[in-house]
Amino acid sequence: MARVWVYDRSKTKGFADSVKAAKAKGRTPPARWLVRYYDRAGKLRSEVAPNKAKAEERQAELTASLAAGTYIDPDHAKVTVGEMAEKWLTTRHDLKKSTWWKYRGLLDNHVLVRWGDLPLTAVGREDIALWVAELLRSKGDGGSGLGPSQARHAYRVLAMVLEWCVPTRISNNPARGVTLPIRPEAEHVYLTYEQVEMLAEASGRLRTKYDRPTASAEANKALILLLAYTGLRWGEAAALRVGRVDLAKRRIRVVSTFFEVGGVQHEGLPKNGKRRTVSIPASLVSELRRVIGGRPDDALVFTTARGGSLRSHNWRTREFNPAVQAAGLDVAGLTPHKLRHTAASLAIAAGADVKVIQQMLGHSDAAMTLNIYGHLFPDRLDEVADVLDARRTAALAGMAA
Repeated sequence: MARVWVYDRSKTKGFADSVKAAKAKGRTPPARWLVRYYDRAGKLRSEVAPNKAKAEERQAELTASLAAGTYIDPDHAKVTVGEMAEKWLTTRHDLKKSTWWKYRGLLDNHVLVRWGDLPLTAVGREDIALWVAELLRSKGDGGSGLGPSQARHAYRVLAMVLEWCVPTRISNNPARGVTLPIRPEAEHVYLTYEQVEMLAEASGRLRTKYDRPTASAEANKALILLLAYTGLRWGEAAALRVGRVDLAKRRIRVVSTFFEVGGVQHEGLPKNGKRRTVSIPASLVSELRRVIGGRPDDALVFTTARGGSLRSHNWRTREFNPAVQAAGLDVAGLTPHKLRHTAASLAIAAGADVKVIQQMLGHSDAAMTLNIYGHLFPDRLDEVADVLDARRTAALAGMAA
């Protein structure tokens, strides 16, 4: 069993001489009180205490932590946040490549700049709260100028690093309980059927300044219709392959997505790592058949005129934005991702319930779907009350007969 005791060095032969010699040379005298103990590995350790009361207090703490199995080696807690952050990120092989690089950027640009050289034990909750406030402050006022969402992301990365150190290096996570900025509610844009069709038609007629079809004009119409009526994410649609489209059964199997890291396009699992199947409206079959043609199963459905894959930034600036302008759509904040919101709104208006919308969009759970689109579901309280009333009335009539 581990033992902890307080040791008075004044009883040691030569201690008084050591104190006298240190004072004569202007140095700090050796401490009188030590807390000595055997750690969980059976190694003899000593800690200095400023006085007997503090030594006995530390003795009680060590006795309790060794007995409960919560003892933390003081040397382990001296490691810096930067060292642990690098180890933590190295172990995160579960992350998508795009997420991994996002965390890398947040560490380099915001977390390690402030916390990298500090030992774990020097990180306090109050300091973290002040740091979050500094992230939000404008650059002109000495802050980082981040928005609420980005500040929350930076905080979350620090919190995950510190949580990874509990309980082997620190007893608790000082990031817990820090008040975070409120994320502004996103402005959703929902197009009507007529607006979707106008946008799709305009996208297919785009021409360059040399009066030639734009790079993906041939694929644009089908792509926009697919995004607006199925809710696929842009990267999922761009990575869609011919073999994953079953026009006879009107089904698409979503198994991958395109994303970019440092300007390089990669292909990986869809968001949340979940594959799913979505239904294709019958009227889209002919449009998809036109762009698919007789190409092999491993070919991309949507490509440039030269057969290359679509790139998010290029497609938005050279194809989507000009199509919005050509269609005369006066819709503020319209982006390709807003077509996903349009798909959800049209499906809800068509009578789809929350579980159908969840499956269609590939959300991790129905709660997420409700958080985003709950306001679009019709208020059916009166309808339900009327049905309950009618059935109660019928039951009472039956009982009276």
